[in-house]
Amino acid sequence: MYKQRVTQTLTVLAAAGLLAACGSESGSGDGGSDKAGPGKGGSEAALTGVRWNVVSLTVDGKKHQAPEGAYVRLGGKGGTGGNFGCNGYGAKVSVKDDTVHFKPGVHTDMACDALDFEKDLANALDGRLKAGVDDDRLTLTNAKGDRIALTSEPVKPAAPLQGTRWTVHTVGDRATGQSLPKEVAGKVDLLFGADGTARGNLGCNDFTAKATPRDGELTLGTPRTTRMMCEGAKGKTEKAMLKLFGGKVTYKVDDRTLTLKATDGTTVTATAPQPK
Repeated sequence: MYKQRVTQTLTVLAAAGLLAACGSESGSGDGGSDKAGPGKGGSEAALTGVRWNVVSLTVDGKKHQAPEGAYVRLGGKGGTGGNFGCNGYGAKVSVKDDTVHFKPGVHTDMACDALDFEKDLANALDGRLKAGVDDDRLTLTNAKGDRIALTSEPVKPAAPLQGTRWTVHTVGDRATGQSLPKEVAGKVDLLFGADGTARGNLGCNDFTAKATPRDGELTLGTPRTTRMMCEGAKGKTEKAMLKLFGGKVTYKVDDRTLTLKATDGTTVTATAPQPK
């Protein structure tokens, strides 16, 4: 079951671009239907390898439009998981004929405007779902009769690791990412250059370091930093960010979201700005 922990003071993240990141996954407008066409079923080939954008969610007979950015992947190229409308998540998924077994897993933990929708969508997705596909439309229906209407579109190119200024939004462990405190929200960033360097801000001090990406891993050297003394949220955030350096971290870019994982379990998520 999806568990959302929200810190009310983090609403300032909206001003820092967090909620813009929540809508970074382009939707498909108002298209879609709550009912699959008659006789329209599903198959693993038709369902997997596609990014399905959530159009609407019907719970207890009430239909709710999805926030822009909510989507689901059911395996194949692109993996599994998606975005509830603001927070990204992983999932365990199996597909057989027109039945999908879906279990949301690890998720980010950002404060968002669409929390009620996120919770309802996560609950509706959790379990055994009947799938109906009609061209580029998909309907997922759970045992309670809740329906998720989705539509597909070509996947946009992901933001490049290098040359993108990544704004950090969560720092945590393997299980849960914690949104940054308001004192540092929108101020922690990373920029990886094609010259093999990284620079940015750790929450308190600016830094530079060597950065070599290869095969999904990023080797980060010991950073050189400015020498400001910071306490409280700034110092705590910087201490957590420093755990990424001095070794190898894995990295993954999913559309405009970057995830970094250190060997000790420290996990950082960051987002790229919207293209102009």
